[in-house]
Amino acid sequence: MLGLSLGKLLFTIIVVAAVFFGWKWLSRMQAVRGGAPRRVREKADRPSAPPAVEAVDMVACPVCGDYVPAKGARSCGRSGCPYPG
Repeated sequence: MLGLSLGKLLFTIIVVAAVFFGWKWLSRMQAVRGGAPRRVREKADRPSAPPAVEAVDMVACPVCGDYVPAKGARSCGRSGCPYPG
């Protein structure tokens, strides 16, 4: 009555495999809907490389008020500009 047949064994294996792969697929779909894939998120968590261009000190032009680099500033074209053109 409660014997284990080949049909019952195969049916049980198929059900367990379907549940396992269904759970795996569902988890993957939730990760995709939740944002970036796992690999991209891990890469974004790493510290980024330093910027290629370093920051430059800026000063306000006394004539026009625009900010220009402290070193190598050029004239704004207005009369009385203290920077060379």
